[in-house]
Amino acid sequence: MTPGADVGDLFSLKARGALVVGGTRGIGRAIAWRLAKGGARVVANYVREQASAASLDQEAVQAGVALETFRADVTSSTGINSLVEFVAGRFERLSILVYAAASGVHRPFDQLTVRQLEWTFHLNVRAFFEVVQRFTSRMQTGSTIVALSSEGAVHAIPQYSLVGASKGALESMARHMAAELAPRGIRVNILSPGTVLTEAWKVLPDAERRLADAAKRSPLGRLNTLEEVAWAAQFLCSDAASGINGHTLVVDGGARIVG
Repeated sequence: MTPGADVGDLFSLKARGALVVGGTRGIGRAIAWRLAKGGARVVANYVREQASAASLDQEAVQAGVALETFRADVTSSTGINSLVEFVAGRFERLSILVYAAASGVHRPFDQLTVRQLEWTFHLNVRAFFEVVQRFTSRMQTGSTIVALSSEGAVHAIPQYSLVGASKGALESMARHMAAELAPRGIRVNILSPGTVLTEAWKVLPDAERRLADAAKRSPLGRLNTLEEVAWAAQFLCSDAASGINGHTLVVDGGARIVG
């Protein structure tokens, strides 16, 4: 951080190259959009939902921001290779890496299979590990990595054991990365939103009741918005957070402090 820097400059991401893995839907999309509005040149990666990617590309052109989508499956070496090649062709250096990709199965524990466990941990943990390994060689001093987690990493949530366990592993890995990458000037932090209304809720059991309960549990009396989570991500990626490393930033309106 430059002494005496203007507050606006501290939060600016002007001309920084940013990659958001899982960046065309839900929280990832909101973060990709916020980073682009903050001045970054953004690649939003996805593997499915071509329509969501196309609409994001169109919105970016209309808004005049530097944001484009790229399809690559980060659970395969071929997919990661193609993503590395694409990003290298867009940015001289990658300054921001946000890992927002996630998947999982929502079922009672005794109905889960080993195959479902392996798939959940592959995308939520192993792919994070592989993506960071591949891209840190292209990151220099002042770069930052943000991994998206969830409340399930630390609290038991019904029918969430696979996702929750994988997010706990992701958080632990991110903290170890933070310690090892810090000497190279690369910060690693975790962003852990509370309940936010996204398309993912459409497939969850008893979604309406659970959303209402989450809003009541928050001291704010409501759910957090996508924009609130995205602003927190911009903060972690900016020079304003230059002294923050290995931290889990919780954006849940205070829900976790009351149980």
